[in-house]
Amino acid sequence: MLKLDNISTFYGKIQALKSIDIAVEEGTIVTILGANGAGKTTMMNTIAGLLKPKEGTIHYLGNDVTGRRPDQLLRKGLALVPEGRGILATMTVLENLEMGAYHRSDSEVGADIEKVMDRFPILRERKEQYGGTLSGGQQQMLAIARVIMSKPKLLLLDEPSMGLAPIIVADIFKIIKEINEAGTTVLLVEQNARQALKVADRGYVLENGKVVASGTAKELLQDDTIKKAYLGH
Repeated sequence: MLKLDNISTFYGKIQALKSIDIAVEEGTIVTILGANGAGKTTMMNTIAGLLKPKEGTIHYLGNDVTGRRPDQLLRKGLALVPEGRGILATMTVLENLEMGAYHRSDSEVGADIEKVMDRFPILRERKEQYGGTLSGGQQQMLAIARVIMSKPKLLLLDEPSMGLAPIIVADIFKIIKEINEAGTTVLLVEQNARQALKVADRGYVLENGKVVASGTAKELLQDDTIKKAYLGH
């Protein structure tokens, strides 16, 4: 579904990604692990069209989409929930959800808002509240719900558990699993390696802009180097 071949991305003269090769099969959850500064967010922004790679190609649904704009990719079903959530603080929960469907012209938007609120009951309770007044966990749920409104085929999630209490983190990962089971492929960037590998099918480990390990989630959970570096063993 998604394939990165030899992707290198720069910030000015600084190389943030170095010859990255990654594949995401349709219907799976793939996680990208790594410490701060490893290049995880740069990779997500490159896939989503926010940054242009200097070298390499990105194929999505069999098409070369290297250098395409974010709005073009969104129309093809590739959507990003960025680090920091990116919700619209001065708009209500309901308006945020409506913004998620801004590029859709079908008649099912209203019904889809109802479905999203069924999945996230707290958003129904707070639908007239401004996004900026929600708690961190509620804002993360709104950010994911808003992107679901775009009907993504591939959902990119950048650090969805960042800054959240453990009980909320568990809820977020449960929701990610449910979204995947409903038919959406997920590429997940996470520092919480244990939680990410619990829900993922496969994983990649980034260090200093390079892929240094990859495998099934089970293989990575049992790898001594990964355990020591990311799982606290």
